[in-house]
Amino acid sequence: MADPPSIWEEGCSRLLDYGAQGGVPVVVVPSLVNRAYVLDLLPEHSMLRFLAAHGIRPLLLDWGYPGELERGFTLTDYVAGRLERALASVGGPVTLAGYCMGGMMSVAAAQRRPDLVARLVLIATPWDFHAADPSGAAQVAALLPALEPALAAGGALPIDALQMLFALLDPGSVGAKYRDFGRQDQGGERARMFVAMEDWLNDGVPLAAAVARETLAGWYGANSPARGGWRIAGWPVQPQTLRLPCWIAAPGRDRLVPPQSALPLAHRIAGAVLHTPDAGHVGMVAGSGARASLWEPLLAWLGS
Repeated sequence: MADPPSIWEEGCSRLLDYGAQGGVPVVVVPSLVNRAYVLDLLPEHSMLRFLAAHGIRPLLLDWGYPGELERGFTLTDYVAGRLERALASVGGPVTLAGYCMGGMMSVAAAQRRPDLVARLVLIATPWDFHAADPSGAAQVAALLPALEPALAAGGALPIDALQMLFALLDPGSVGAKYRDFGRQDQGGERARMFVAMEDWLNDGVPLAAAVARETLAGWYGANSPARGGWRIAGWPVQPQTLRLPCWIAAPGRDRLVPPQSALPLAHRIAGAVLHTPDAGHVGMVAGSGARASLWEPLLAWLGS
């Protein structure tokens, strides 16, 4: 689908305006390692266009494909720099909605800039990386030395290496999903959705080297967010200090961000509203059941 107009740009990043003027502005922050259009996948599978049709003004922060400048970025550059400048460009406090890794970045931005963030939405956002499978997290972190030559050569973690890391989280699911696809009606809606999703999954972007080291060694290895050691611009990110309305969606069948990893945020942010749909990490935002599992409950909270 054609992109909506951009209201702010910096480097390879854009802030895309999906709604009409006058609607409640919601800045949506996706992960750095997947394309932002998973939230606008198909005409009938677009969370952003659904919200826009119901009076919300979604503003999608499309991080873009990292160029030479972004390959030198740290998470501080992304959060305290690019994300906060995108928020400031909207004018006035907004609702900040982060998905997956984008949720962690949104927690940090909300803590740093309460003048720019009025409400917070966290969708499938990890926090305790050792809660569900500490040995699995340690195995992911242990891959970093083997990845260092690629990080040094290109200034980023290549797409293929990222795909390998995702596959290692649940190796059996890769073959299972293609066997299931082979049994589907190849001209049907379910097969069309599968192809669109696979196209998105394989259309990733590299991850800046410093960010790769920080996430693999810090998040997966040291579990720095849950232990209070993750810092942005030198300051610890502490969700327990937040004092703003917050809505958290922690899907029950999420393999990438298990519920045990996401639930600590609901306990640390005072007054947070917890939503636990029976859905997976991507299916919750873009699947056939996304409207009932996420879009409608989120819309109800935004309008409350």
